[in-house]
Amino acid sequence: MAKRPIFIPISGFPYVEELFLEFEWVPGFAKSQAQKSISSLHSAAARQGISPVLEISSKSSNPLGLSLSAFNLTLNVETDKAISVECAFQGSKIFERGGPYNDLYFAQSKDAKTDYRIRTSGSIIRFSFCGEEFPIEPIRAFYDWLYITALWQNNSLSSRLMAYKGFSDIAFNPKKSWNCQAHSAALFVSLSQMGILEPAMQDKDYFISLVTNRGTQAKPKGKQLKLEY
Repeated sequence: MAKRPIFIPISGFPYVEELFLEFEWVPGFAKSQAQKSISSLHSAAARQGISPVLEISSKSSNPLGLSLSAFNLTLNVETDKAISVECAFQGSKIFERGGPYNDLYFAQSKDAKTDYRIRTSGSIIRFSFCGEEFPIEPIRAFYDWLYITALWQNNSLSSRLMAYKGFSDIAFNPKKSWNCQAHSAALFVSLSQMGILEPAMQDKDYFISLVTNRGTQAKPKGKQLKLEY
């Protein structure tokens, strides 16, 4: 047995409820094994009245969930190439001894995540993306902002999220990491339903104020993304 969270959109801060559920974990590295675990987790969620649930990962059996994996979901910026959320996240890290490694923007997502410099440059001290600086606290803010920006730009995908009551990512282990694409998707749905998504996407400081519950009334700047590398 194992425990993993289902991320549920809610009205009001913190906008996402994390419901940890116990389910039967099916061991093995094959995608088919992961999908059995996903099915077990979703069945546990359904017993709690949370259905349907969308698995967002490279292991998803749902084409939408697969497209929304951070490895596949892309951001459009002022360049002739789109970049994946994963590459944007990894390439924007500034460490004690290096970074940002902007060349990772145009790497394969898996290569960006496993690049040796990510592991050998010390602790992350901040992020820098499109001329904007982001702090490392709150811990999920930059990743959520990147992912939600990508959803904002991909309406044909993001509009379909509204049909789901919860989101999962079978590979996410809260004991080992913080950032989670399923959490970001749930946050997107919550902000959309509350009618505050657009100003949050137009002003990253307003977005950060929302996720830290500071209640600022900052006006959107409407600053266009510009990739410099």
